[in-house]
Amino acid sequence: MSIQWFPGHMHLTRKAIGERVKTIDVVIEMVDARLPASSANPMLRELLQHKPNLKVLNKADLADPERTQQWLQWYGQQQQTRAVAMDSHHSAPARALIEACQALAPGRGSMDKPMRVLICGIPNVGKSTLINTMVGKRAAKAANEPGVTRREQRFALQDGFYLFDTPGVLWPRIIVAQSGYNLAAAGSIGRNAFDDELVALELLAYLQRHYAALLLARYAVAPSADALAQLPDHALLEAIGRQRGALLPGGRVNAQKTAEIILQDFRSGAIGRVTIETPAEFQAWQATGERLDAERQLRKEQAEQQRQQSKRRRR
Repeated sequence: MSIQWFPGHMHLTRKAIGERVKTIDVVIEMVDARLPASSANPMLRELLQHKPNLKVLNKADLADPERTQQWLQWYGQQQQTRAVAMDSHHSAPARALIEACQALAPGRGSMDKPMRVLICGIPNVGKSTLINTMVGKRAAKAANEPGVTRREQRFALQDGFYLFDTPGVLWPRIIVAQSGYNLAAAGSIGRNAFDDELVALELLAYLQRHYAALLLARYAVAPSADALAQLPDHALLEAIGRQRGALLPGGRVNAQKTAEIILQDFRSGAIGRVTIETPAEFQAWQATGERLDAERQLRKEQAEQQRQQSKRRRR
């Protein structure tokens, strides 16, 4: 299954970012610390025009701390890039971001040379909530659903430091299949774009491999973590449904309701602090996605050539 979601307003946002970035000193991209690469927008690489880039791994309090450190190191090795982790308990997010931006663009940040920062990120990554924390009031709309912010907003964090907020935006085509599942699991894609049960099964399969003990602590459906890890993912989903009483008439498990429970438990952190991708895993997924995409494009070109040849023969 290929998960895609690119509403019309996202196309307009892409154009707006392309225009705004021309006057920007630093670009902050907020990503979800539980899926740092899947939630990083590859479209921004075309739009950034080699601007200094600060990656903010938001919701770090929901992520695996050891894996967060791996991601901070990985992003720190990229050219003109810094990375910081943020969570809802961060006491001074504005100061942390201002200092990181000044390190990327020294000499900016005064009244005569103001720092102009563009903050962007995928839907539902927590950008508006963080901005409200930094500004100290409900300056940006915030909601636990994708696609709330629909227009650019500007905020002054201090004299000579201006923050431009953009609507959350995905990219037109997700070529890394696992990224689509991870984005859906995190709630960054509109619900009509995916099947809850399939996404929950993908999530369970990953958590069984890497976080079986946390699953066992949340859902006591097996005698041990090893036993839970050996269950087929569909059998685990059914066991969770029975334990949680998500049943249909006749005692059958309501798979849709069970999937919703599992996804909500992941999004809220009820399962525990988990990160559903590592740098090495994502690079492997990306290589596979790019290969399959190249093969798809080749088939498309070959089909077009055959169509043109057939058209010429009919003349």
